[in-house]
Amino acid sequence: MDLSQLTGHIWLDGEMVPWQEAKVHVLTHTFHYGLGVFEGVRAYNTSQGAAIFRLQEHTDRLFRSAHILRMEMPFDKGTLSEAQRQVVRANGLDEAYIRPMCFLGSEGMGLRADNLKTHVMVAAWAWPSYMDPEAMNRGIRVATSSYTRHHVNITMCKAKANGNYINSILALREALDAGFEEALLLDNEGYVAEGSGENVFLVRNGVLYTPELTSCLEGITRDSIIRIAEDQGLTVKEKRITRDEVYVADEAFFTGTAAEVVPIREVDNRTIGTGVRGPITETLQRIYLESVRGAQADYADWLAPVA
Repeated sequence: MDLSQLTGHIWLDGEMVPWQEAKVHVLTHTFHYGLGVFEGVRAYNTSQGAAIFRLQEHTDRLFRSAHILRMEMPFDKGTLSEAQRQVVRANGLDEAYIRPMCFLGSEGMGLRADNLKTHVMVAAWAWPSYMDPEAMNRGIRVATSSYTRHHVNITMCKAKANGNYINSILALREALDAGFEEALLLDNEGYVAEGSGENVFLVRNGVLYTPELTSCLEGITRDSIIRIAEDQGLTVKEKRITRDEVYVADEAFFTGTAAEVVPIREVDNRTIGTGVRGPITETLQRIYLESVRGAQADYADWLAPVA
């Protein structure tokens, strides 16, 4: 998909701009140095029309990321939440992937990054599935990456920052080149951190485990799955996890806004559990996918109607 050739509108610095006219200068600071923040958000088709999943939480995280990187936000949260609704409406989408991004402009160059204006864009387009749709059922093959996840004092891990994802791209390309479908990254001490763009969970003896939030992002889908699991009576433990603990897990899966809930059937050529999606993964996946489309009344507050 060549995104530059789509039609519709993009919200840019407070205005709806025709899709192919939403441009920035080649000397845009973020383009050169990577200091920017973004979100990945989804709108789903529900019985009440299009609704954005956990819109407020995504907007809150965008502002936290900007604060961490000392980017002055030119708009308030209400304006940016409404902008995300507007782009879905303006592009006539029942379901959408939404990308808000804040970036530093072309007002100057250099590492001082001073006297720069923060610009904001929000785009939305149809992106049905990040993973192969069949992966939602059969699970995926994963390789432990040779690339280490960020150290907490090298980059700011709680900011969803543009430049942080160079690490993710390298790790994912390495995994794909080796015939796998996703990468599992370890932190600088050798403990499991997350996937290239997902949080990770494993199940052992009926207990759900996930890594502590040190060098990994505070995932909104991760938070949703923890709440669903606890509502189902499952024990959820956040702890340091070694890669061999993953090998001997009964089940494992990734979570993320783009990936949703994806079972892991194999890690480093070792079968996880029975090699198919496990019962706990299946239950959590089902409830999550029902929730995002408004079919779970207990989680109705997670949906923000677009209309």
